Amino acid sequence: MSIKLITPILITGSTGFIGSNLVRQLIKKYDDIHIIIRKDSNLWRINDIIGKVNIHYVDLVEKSAVVKAVEKIKPQTIFHLAAYGAYPFQNNVEKIKSVILDGTINLIEACLKNKFKIFINTGSNSEYGFKNSPMKESDILCPNSHYAVMKAATTNYCQFIAASQKLPIVTVRPFHIYGPYEEPSRLIPKLVTKLLDNELPKLVSPNIARDMLYIDDAIDLFCSIASIKVNNGEIFNMGSGSQSTIRMIVDNTIGLIGASIIPKWNSMKPRIWDQYTWVSDMTKVKRILGWQPRYTLSEGLFRTIKWYIDNPEIHQ
Repeated sequence: MSIKLITPILITGSTGFIGSNLVRQLIKKYDDIHIIIRKDSNLWRINDIIGKVNIHYVDLVEKSAVVKAVEKIKPQTIFHLAAYGAYPFQNNVEKIKSVILDGTINLIEACLKNKFKIFINTGSNSEYGFKNSPMKESDILCPNSHYAVMKAATTNYCQFIAASQKLPIVTVRPFHIYGPYEEPSRLIPKLVTKLLDNELPKLVSPNIARDMLYIDDAIDLFCSIASIKVNNGEIFNMGSGSQSTIRMIVDNTIGLIGASIIPKWNSMKPRIWDQYTWVSDMTKVKRILGWQPRYTLSEGLFRTIKWYIDNPEIHQ
């Protein structure tokens, strides 16, 4: 598939894990890239490339400021990744609602004043809740956290606006994306950094499952969706289509690093979100986009480990 995006391109959540990687990929090919960030945003993921994008200091919860920024940018391609509440330490319910739901409404209403080619809203696999089979875009939602509830509400809002106003607004639901610049408290960063010192973090049951997708594949899917004509209100899963147990992930990482350490399973109590079945159904994505991931779990982990070794000063 030939991927060509229409500029100007607007990205929210550019200081986050997925957003920063998206920016890094896009600046290699496009000049007219704009990011919306708050004045107090932590820029550690994009400090070295900040001069290659157009910056707009705007808080998405401030409607008038969002309208003003969007009117100035007149974006044709919008990647909306700004969020709050995905991590356990982000537990302010009012902020979760204001950033995810109110912020999205403000952004979409601002974009409605200008014609655009595509608006991609970033949802979450947690909108599905707990399932015993591969999660399909058509599944009934059963969100399992405040964060998931607001993401599900935002997805519904996007679908409503897309259908009622016949607009190209779609939602992607990422599963477990991993790679460079990931939040340091997450599984892969903790696992890799500990193993590089021949240690291991505390681990849950080895049978807990994840649908793992390397970040470059996630960015490729984002851009693939943005480059074609899609049905208004469409939803796409963003996963590998297969699940990996924590045992597979840990064993792979130990082997790639060459560490000599034996995992102590169940040294950590299971978290509320831990599941034994956690896998995306990618049938729809393959049918409409002809897309599939390029990297296996081992290949993605290898690239991630190499990044940590090559960039010890960047990750926290």
